[in-house]
Amino acid sequence: MKRRIAELPLHGGKAPTWLFARMWRLAGAITMAIVDEQGPAEMLRRLSDPWWFAAFGCALGFDWHSSGLTTVTCGAMKEAYRRFGDDLGIHVAGGKGATSRQTPGEIEAVAQRLAITAGQRLVFASRMSAKVDSAALQDGYQLYHHSFFFTPDGAWCVVQQGMNPATRYARRYHWLGQSVDDFVCEPHNAIQDMCAARPPPAAPGGQLLLNMVAQEAAANRAASVELVHWDPTRLLSEVRRMTEGPTLFAPAHHRVLPADVNVDRLKRIVTSAHERCPGDFATLLGLKDVGPATIRSLSLLAELIYSAPASHRDPAHAPPPGASRRKWADYSYAHGGKDGHPFPVDRATYDRNIAILTDAVRKARVGEPQKAQALRRLAEAVGGL
Repeated sequence: MKRRIAELPLHGGKAPTWLFARMWRLAGAITMAIVDEQGPAEMLRRLSDPWWFAAFGCALGFDWHSSGLTTVTCGAMKEAYRRFGDDLGIHVAGGKGATSRQTPGEIEAVAQRLAITAGQRLVFASRMSAKVDSAALQDGYQLYHHSFFFTPDGAWCVVQQGMNPATRYARRYHWLGQSVDDFVCEPHNAIQDMCAARPPPAAPGGQLLLNMVAQEAAANRAASVELVHWDPTRLLSEVRRMTEGPTLFAPAHHRVLPADVNVDRLKRIVTSAHERCPGDFATLLGLKDVGPATIRSLSLLAELIYSAPASHRDPAHAPPPGASRRKWADYSYAHGGKDGHPFPVDRATYDRNIAILTDAVRKARVGEPQKAQALRRLAEAVGGL
């Protein structure tokens, strides 16, 4: 399990049109070169590595010290896919805000068009990765970006990002399908903070961080599922009894107060979950309307009733490996940065490198007419700069 983080300040602004027009061209050329040389699975592996992803964004000319590197780099990949289609070598779905909610439909459309048998499994991976980082891992960061990269043989990776509304810090979550043995037990490939100073672990509203995908939370996950198997009336009576006073838990525990739990809404959700009789925590988490409040309530009840401790460990806060934290930022020197750091974007060098890489990939694809056509489109795009 990789635990690599970078502490970065947030910057405002967006990529100017003249820069983004180059970013998607170079992103497409780099992607096709890697896919041709080492296969699409290697490109997914690299995207799931936060250090390589950051270096990639820096090479494209975005700011190494900005959370916008995530959304703009993924946006450049999405635009490259829109322009070059299947010839890019991997498929790209999702994006920022409302666009992220279109991800399942975009995956299904590609699966139907290419007769991908793993289509439903890919949709499940997209939905579960988003559900885990929004409900099962309550670390104070609310997801607002979800990008899903996949191949026809069912390989996939996810790059998604959340924002802490109180501190305005961002955190990026990386998933790699081939390394996910269990969606609800240590599933991340890596997690990267995008903040200037590490904030104290806290969920929204000042609640204690809850990590239901920690390995040590296995008993709590199982007990949460067992609670859903209870008769809903009995379970809700326990909730009401526990929320009658403000001193339910000892000071070391998090309180459950009436203001924190909408009992009527919880009753509807628990009743629906009970009727579906989930066999495991992943199934419970995937049920409609089961969100952070439901998971937190069940976790606290499971801890109290079954003595199954929850985990409050922040998965991002662990020692990084021996490699330098700043090494990936060196790639900003390839073409410069949007805000002039370490220097303004060198457009002439940027355009020349796109042309060189495009020519190299074209030569490598001699004798492959369909791929050559994609390279011609890229060359035409470069010529229009």
